Amino acid sequence: MSKLRDLLKSSKLLGGRTLKTGVSVFLTALICGFFNLPVVFAVITAIVTIEHTAADSIKKAAVRFPASAIGALLATTCYAVFGKSAVTFALAAMLTIAICHKLKLDDGILVATITATAMIPDFQDQYVLSFLTRLGTTSIGIVVSTVVNYFLLPPNYSPRIFQSINDLYHHAAQLLERIIREDGGAPNEKSRKIGRSYRQLTGHLEKTYQLSQYQRDEWKYHRHTKEEMRSFQFAQRKLGALQQIVYHLGNLQYVQAKVSEFDQQESQLIKEVTFSYVDILKDPLHHMNEEHFNKVKRLDRLFWQWKEEHVEQDHRYRQHLPPQTILIYELLSFHDVLEELAQMCKAQKQIVDRCYIRE
Repeated sequence: MSKLRDLLKSSKLLGGRTLKTGVSVFLTALICGFFNLPVVFAVITAIVTIEHTAADSIKKAAVRFPASAIGALLATTCYAVFGKSAVTFALAAMLTIAICHKLKLDDGILVATITATAMIPDFQDQYVLSFLTRLGTTSIGIVVSTVVNYFLLPPNYSPRIFQSINDLYHHAAQLLERIIREDGGAPNEKSRKIGRSYRQLTGHLEKTYQLSQYQRDEWKYHRHTKEEMRSFQFAQRKLGALQQIVYHLGNLQYVQAKVSEFDQQESQLIKEVTFSYVDILKDPLHHMNEEHFNKVKRLDRLFWQWKEEHVEQDHRYRQHLPPQTILIYELLSFHDVLEELAQMCKAQKQIVDRCYIRE
C-alpha cells in the first residue's frame, strides 16, 4: 500500500486530487452496482464533493447530506404536483437553492440541486421509494468521497507554500526595482505595468495564505512532525513580513516623486539602497552586510535633511512631508521590515543548527 502511495505521489500526469476523484468514482460505482442501485447520481456526487483537505470533506459532508435530502424531497413534491414538465425542473432547482441558502446549507447547494434535477427524469410511480433510492445513492457518493479524501494521498501543501514564498520575494524585489528605476516611455504606461505587477503580487500572496489555511486544516486530522510544524511556522512569519513589504510597495507606487527630482548624489544613494534591498529580498537568508547598513544611515540623514531644508511654507500652511520626503520615508520603513526579516532568518538558522547538533 505504501509503495502504491509513493507511485501515485510521484506521478506527474495526474495530481492527487484527480487521482482521488477517480478512486472515489470507481468505488462509488462498484458499491452501487453491488446493491443494484442507480450509479449516475452517486458518481456525480462523488465527483463534485472531493475537497482540498480532509477537514473540508468532513465538515461539508455534514452539510451536504441534509441539503441532498431537501433537494430529493422537493423534487419528489414538484413531480407529484406538476409531473415531468419544465416547471418541475425549474421549481425543484429554485426551491432547493432558496431553502438551502435560508437554512445556511450553502456548501451543499450544488449537490442538492444536482440531486433534485437529475432524479426527475427517472421517477418511479412509488414516490417514497424513488426518494429513498436517490437519497441513498447521493449519500453513498458523499460518504465514499469523504473517506477516500481522508485516507488516500493526504495532501502536503508545505512544499508549494515554501516555493510560493520564495517566488513572492523575488516578485517583490522586481517590483521594487521597477518602481524606483527611471524607465523611459509614457508615465501612464509605466504606472499601468507597475499596477498590474502589484495586483499579481497581492493575488499570489492571497493564494499562498489560502494554501497555508489548507495545511492547517489538514494537520487537524493527520500527523505531522515537530520539524514540519517548525518550518511551517517560520514560513508564516515570512509571509507576515511579506505582507508588510507589499504594504510599503503599495505606498511607493503612489508617491508623487521621481528619483530624477533629487540631485545626482541623492539619486545615486537612493538607487544603491534600492539595489541593496533587491539583493536582500532575493537572498533566501535575507542577509545584511555592514555596507548596506552604512547606506541606510546615509539615507536616514538625507531624510532629515530634506525634512528641514525642503519644507514649503507660505502664509496658509506648512507642508511637513513633500513627496520626495515620503519616498525616502517609505524606503526607510522598508528597511525596518527587512531588518526584522534578517533577524528572524538568523534566529531560525540557529534553531535548526542546534537541532542538527543534538541529532
